[in-house]
Amino acid sequence: MNFPPSSLLDLRHTDHRSLFEKVTNVWEALALISSYLQFRLQPAIHGKQIGRPFISNAVYIGHGTVIEQGAMIKGPAWIGDRCEIRAGCYIRQNVIVGNGAVLGNSCEFKNCIVFDEAEVPHFNYVGDSILGHKAHLGAGVILSNVRLDRGEVIVRGPDSATPTGLAKFGAVIGDRSEIGCNAVLSPGSVIGRDCLVYPGTQWSGVLPDNSIAKLRQQIDIVPRS
Repeated sequence: MNFPPSSLLDLRHTDHRSLFEKVTNVWEALALISSYLQFRLQPAIHGKQIGRPFISNAVYIGHGTVIEQGAMIKGPAWIGDRCEIRAGCYIRQNVIVGNGAVLGNSCEFKNCIVFDEAEVPHFNYVGDSILGHKAHLGAGVILSNVRLDRGEVIVRGPDSATPTGLAKFGAVIGDRSEIGCNAVLSPGSVIGRDCLVYPGTQWSGVLPDNSIAKLRQQIDIVPRS
């Protein structure tokens, strides 16, 4: 089973659509980030810095973007216009962020592509992953990118298993999908467009477009002794 970029992502909502032009499966773009930035990135800081955030070499910051004190941006990294990079955000090389995105407190980003207007505001890990237009991660969401056995990441659908050839691959979150607080997505997760994943869910595999992954739990209330 193939997962072409257009099946999950609106490429009009990234200035870096050429990353996806020649890939069969959307996650193949992750392996291209480093070389793409090496040849196309032109370092510049056009945004506003509050206090003294750390910004290394090989970083582009777009117009209207605000970088708060306590943020750390290690290049190569490309951050678009009108973004919020909040205090405590850690951008750790080979990161591409679209326009109008929010990257928040105690969030870590590494080798990832974040489309326009995506929001990752609180206590999140985004490694080797792609977030679509207006995707949103609730507080504490983790996109786990390495299997416990360090083996090849496999994307497992209901009727198929697709090898990725990658030892590190977190998730692809489709346009406008919402991941609830403290959910953990296992390596190789693919979330379709306009989906909801309930808070606290441990998700693995493929969630089709316009679906809800519900977590049901039983809570017993007993008198205190």
